[in-house]
Amino acid sequence: MDTVKSIKGYGKVDEAQDLALKRKTKKRLILVAVAVVALVVIIIGFVVGVVVHNRKNNSTDSTPSSIPELTPAASLRTVCSVTHYPASCISSISKIPSSNTTDPEILFRLSLKVVVDELDSISDLPRKLADSTDDERIKSALGVCGDLIEDSIDRLNDTVSAMEVGDGKKILNSTKIDDLKTWLSAALTDHDTCFDALDELTQNRTEYADSPILQNLKSAMRNSTEFTSNSLAIVAKVLSALSDFGIPIHRRRLLNSFPNWVNPTVRRLLQAKNLTPNVTVAADGSGDVRTVNEAVARVPKKGKTRFVIYVKSGTYVENVVMDKNKWNVMIYGDGKTKTIISGSKNFVDGTPTFRTATFAIQGQEFIMKDIGIINTAGAAKHQAVAFRSGSDLSVYYQCSFDGYQDTLYPHSNRQFYRDCDVTGTIDFIFGNAAVVFQGCNIRPRQPLTNQFNTITAQGKKDSNQNTGISIQRCTISANGNVTAPTYLGRPWKEFSTTVIMQSTIGRIVRAAGWMSWVTGTDPPSSILYGEYKNSGPGSDLTQRIKWAGYKPVLSDAEAGRFTVATFIRGSDWLPATGVSYQLT
Repeated sequence: MDTVKSIKGYGKVDEAQDLALKRKTKKRLILVAVAVVALVVIIIGFVVGVVVHNRKNNSTDSTPSSIPELTPAASLRTVCSVTHYPASCISSISKIPSSNTTDPEILFRLSLKVVVDELDSISDLPRKLADSTDDERIKSALGVCGDLIEDSIDRLNDTVSAMEVGDGKKILNSTKIDDLKTWLSAALTDHDTCFDALDELTQNRTEYADSPILQNLKSAMRNSTEFTSNSLAIVAKVLSALSDFGIPIHRRRLLNSFPNWVNPTVRRLLQAKNLTPNVTVAADGSGDVRTVNEAVARVPKKGKTRFVIYVKSGTYVENVVMDKNKWNVMIYGDGKTKTIISGSKNFVDGTPTFRTATFAIQGQEFIMKDIGIINTAGAAKHQAVAFRSGSDLSVYYQCSFDGYQDTLYPHSNRQFYRDCDVTGTIDFIFGNAAVVFQGCNIRPRQPLTNQFNTITAQGKKDSNQNTGISIQRCTISANGNVTAPTYLGRPWKEFSTTVIMQSTIGRIVRAAGWMSWVTGTDPPSSILYGEYKNSGPGSDLTQRIKWAGYKPVLSDAEAGRFTVATFIRGSDWLPATGVSYQLT
């Protein structure tokens, strides 16, 4: 049986790793302080550069300016100083001939080129390593990494495309900066998830601890991980700051061809009562196809218009994977208790956690309505995901997600869940998306003997990622008779970010509210956990934990950062879906 101390789950750290993480965090905090100073220098330097440039262009006075300009080398050093890996940032970009510039946008673009080139160089490595072994568990983990490297390349290509420029067009604004941060955050999450897939092998099976194949891939991915983090830091700290100051980032401007996530012609799909589907699924043969996978096979590649799948009442026992090329899909059923998609893949039987999902979606702008997703593996099978999403700007309305450990996996990008039910035990809402739950019923259930319940396990690994879990105006209550210790969550990674606000918390939640990842050890101060204006018997703050990174009473401004309007910029794209939502 699993005890509180023995539960590790997906990519979990042990006590030795946690102590090392704490030491690393202290160093990071010092570096962050230095980076803040460097950022001020950058802003001053580039403002000076703009002033000098304007003076030279607008003045006939040949008298040399007394204001010094930043040199290309100094510009690169200051830009790279805000990253977590300044040495690799400087060395990788300086090798490119066109790095002889003081323009921050050009330096950012070059940092992207560095990442793309590095990922391209290792993209085939997981397959080659898999071909070198007969161990099916290793092959499966490597397969996960191969898929995630491909997805990471796609996120980088999205970012590169968004940086294409042309004269006379709109400058890079805060909305587009958010897009860049989201895609780079997702690319970095892809890297971390690959490492998680490898680590869960070594943590649960000692024979894999020294596997040269696994170590080979980890070592090969080190550079691309650092380079991705560097690009994210530059856009989050430098381009974002310059945009906020209203300084043109480049004299050339962005094309209108930047992906337009809000199509004004999209019908208000989630409120429509008489949708006309492109394909109907019915197990009894009364539709176009009998299985959901048959319907998914009909979805066009990277479709620009909405493709609608209707799934009639019934239980469909199948695992559905909609890959990154399935864009603009809506799938709806006859109700979350009537249309059920059911699977039972799990980690104990040999499937990596990432691939246990009954239903998985990667393609952008996905919508799901009135469907129930279940993983029936049960508590004894440990990690068993019901639903996994990496879909950017995706919406889930009046759906249910039912399982035990690791039920719902908002993996990456921007996601919104409205009026949904989520049931589970250990870490049953986990991942590293920027995700908001609104009006949902969150229902811990009874786990195995000696196990506990943790509602959330947020996986933010890099301080510059714009990710976290926001649970707003939801209800947290027991699913049946629950006697196990139950907590709002536990910090999974170094910068885990989770906020519970304006929600009703039932008495099922222990007075401490939250629990540490490692028993008896406080999480690093770099996490951000908070509560805001909650109600119910489980919302009492008098006996809450005393972590440095926990805020029992968020201010209005702090809570405002995690609303639909701010955290996932819902006002920019949610209206087109037709789902009801509250911006604040």
